Amino acid sequence: MAKLSGYLRLMRPINCLMMGFAVIVGAALASPDALNTLWQNLVYGFVTGFTLTAASMTINDYYDREIDAINEPNRPIPSGLIKPKEALTFSLISTIIGFSTSYLTDTAYPLCLVTATIAWIVSVAYTTVGKRSGLVGNFLVSACVAVPFIYGSIVIANEVKRSVLLFAFMAFLSITGREVTKGIVDVQGDKRQNVKTVAVRYGEKTAAVAAALFYLSAVSLSPLPWLLNTVSFWFIPLVVVTDFGLVASSLMLFHDYSRENARKVKNLVLLWFIVGLLAFIVGALR
Repeated sequence: MAKLSGYLRLMRPINCLMMGFAVIVGAALASPDALNTLWQNLVYGFVTGFTLTAASMTINDYYDREIDAINEPNRPIPSGLIKPKEALTFSLISTIIGFSTSYLTDTAYPLCLVTATIAWIVSVAYTTVGKRSGLVGNFLVSACVAVPFIYGSIVIANEVKRSVLLFAFMAFLSITGREVTKGIVDVQGDKRQNVKTVAVRYGEKTAAVAAALFYLSAVSLSPLPWLLNTVSFWFIPLVVVTDFGLVASSLMLFHDYSRENARKVKNLVLLWFIVGLLAFIVGALR
């Protein structure tokens, strides 16, 4: 039983559920009318997002096992509950399951498998080399958040719908801003671990400006779904709330880039991201 608990902690089931759900949301954004008829694709898509996230989380703990031995000694690997080789085996099994379900989604056209493979490579790249690279690592994290929505569109429509692509790009920009903001919060620890974030390299003020620019870039794209007629009128009220929140967060951070305020902004941006997601979902249900 303790072993099972260790594997669950390795895979971080909440993160896995979120990525699986993101695939379904991407499908809903792409073609809400097809959800009932292509429910099997949704199941495969959810399992793919879930298991590949589990594989990524496990690889992350494997590579961080020496750091965790100091900072998080109760984690499954440094505590001895799960051996490093066992973690790698678990990650391999999760990866095989994820690739298998991505292939089964559409055996005639391997676009799902190709996309799943690219997503896996991006997540592993962040875990192994990108984590300490600063802005490049931020981009990799943002890509990991955006890709499940794109994958959901492919699962349900075998293509990336324009509305989903727009949302994925806006998500990419806002999450990148959040990751840069997070660098302000973690600047002292990152300096000690030689993590080259924007805040470490150029200072907290420059990082605050960079984060604000990413937030505002996401806001600047928000009228496009409505102008391109990819969403209904009901998209507008929620996206206005999102835009207002991101602009206000940018101003908050620009005027006060202290660690405490950066933490507040980081948490707020997650809320605005969720509201923005709801805007696209409501807008897709014409």
